[in-house]
Amino acid sequence: MTIAIIEFGGSNCNLDVLHVLEDVVGADAERVWYKETDLDRFEGAVIPGGFSYGDYLRSGAIASRTPIMNSVKKMADEGKPVMGICNGFQILTESGLLNGALTTNKYPKFRCEWTNLRVETTDSPFTSAFKEGEIIRIPIAHMDGNFYADEPTLSAMEDEKLVAFRYVNDEGRVTDEANPNGSQENIAGILNQKRNVMGLMPHPERASESILGSDDGLRMFTSMVEYISNR
Repeated sequence: MTIAIIEFGGSNCNLDVLHVLEDVVGADAERVWYKETDLDRFEGAVIPGGFSYGDYLRSGAIASRTPIMNSVKKMADEGKPVMGICNGFQILTESGLLNGALTTNKYPKFRCEWTNLRVETTDSPFTSAFKEGEIIRIPIAHMDGNFYADEPTLSAMEDEKLVAFRYVNDEGRVTDEANPNGSQENIAGILNQKRNVMGLMPHPERASESILGSDDGLRMFTSMVEYISNR
């Protein structure tokens, strides 16, 4: 079992994800440059954060049109788990693997801070190690993290429990004050309809060891590895 870490020009969280997967979780992972087109040997993929192609045009727009994303789509079609973190989330929406779009924060400023997330579903390869309703602490670092989708899409996502995480306050309530970017319904992470693709703006790799201030993010990676092991 080997997990691909997809790298584009401007990716900068790739080594963090590699460290967590290899040194903390104990899984096999490999950095894969965007010019590669065959991902058949991998059992899952993570698209890490950063500023692919300098976030020109729209964040993730150029990366989403590179040939490697056709291979990522093939992985998703085969039921393999794909996680996109921050810029990776933006790439997944731009490529059509996830619904909605990530737009400029309501207050147009780069936000780098800790956030509280509420786990909305445990029915996915990335959240099975959590408890529904659990409050976890994960940091953000973005300027284009404002999740938008039209009302029919949002309604369908709610009905199918495709919202993975929401921004909440310390008591676990959805409030405007707890929302760092203006995302609709305080959405911080979502799933595709098959539930094997997840995108989230917060950075679980930056909260996977207690020395960093939280290890709540680690369970996203252990959930993913366990899912792959049991396929």
